[in-house]
Amino acid sequence: MAVKLVYETHATSVDNEAGVATGWLPGELSPLGREQAVELGRRRRDVDHVYCSDLRRAAQTAEIAFDGVKEVRQDSRLRECDYGVYNGRPVSELAALRGAHVDLPWPGGQSYRQVVAEMAAFLEEVMKRWPGATVLVVAHTANLWALENLLMGTPLEDLVTIPFEWRPGWVFDLA
Repeated sequence: MAVKLVYETHATSVDNEAGVATGWLPGELSPLGREQAVELGRRRRDVDHVYCSDLRRAAQTAEIAFDGVKEVRQDSRLRECDYGVYNGRPVSELAALRGAHVDLPWPGGQSYRQVVAEMAAFLEEVMKRWPGATVLVVAHTANLWALENLLMGTPLEDLVTIPFEWRPGWVFDLA
C-alpha cells in the first residue's frame, strides 16, 4: 500500500526574518512562526503520523502544532543541509554558492546530494513502517529539494538555484 507523504517546511524563524541561513544551527521560531505552527496543527489534524527534523526550529513547529494531539518523532535524517562554516551566514551569500555544492560538500559540512541520500533512507523506512498511512514531515528547504529530486526527477542542479516559495504543504504519494 502507498504512503501519502505530506511535507511542510518549519514555521518562520527569527533567522528567516533576519535573512540568515541557519543550516545545522538550532534556530528559534519567531512570534509569527508560532502562529504559523498553530495553523499547521489545524490544517493537518488528519495525518496519522508526524515526523520532524531534530533541529530546534522544526521540532518547535511540530511540537506547537501537535502538542498532546499526535506523537511527534524527531529524526536527524530530516535536517537542513549542513553549510559547515557557512551556517548562520546571510542567505544572500549562500544563494550565490548553492550550485557549487550539489555534489561538493560545503566546507566543514555536507553536499545537497548527501541530503538526498538521508531523505532516501528515511522514505524507505517510512514506506516499510506505515503502509497505507498519511505521514506528515516537518523539515527544511533542502529536504523538499531532496523529495522533488527523488520523487519527481527534478535535477538538484535546477532545484538549488530556484528561489524557495513557501506554501501550505506539498503532498507526495510513495508507491
